[in-house]
Amino acid sequence: MEMKNPIHPGELVKECFEDLGLSVAEAAKGLGITRQQLHNVVTGRSGVTPEMAIRFEKAFGSTADTWLRMQMNYDLAQTRKRVAGITVRRLTRKVA
Repeated sequence: MEMKNPIHPGELVKECFEDLGLSVAEAAKGLGITRQQLHNVVTGRSGVTPEMAIRFEKAFGSTADTWLRMQMNYDLAQTRKRVAGITVRRLTRKVA
């Protein structure tokens, strides 16, 4: 089932470390990334990469696949909002 407006996975990441009582800096240290990298994901400025998904899997327990699917669903929903501006010509077999 397609979600019309899925949340950015960074929102869930923020909830995860806040539920643990951690600051951005503390969570970033535990994840082995910079505070700025985590801040960028949490604010939606950066997407969840495969490496980041593995880090979240190890830290929070959800699978990397889940984090990546969330990111893909978010990205696709954002792109669908701009679909009218994407111009493509239908490709057909070339006639000899």
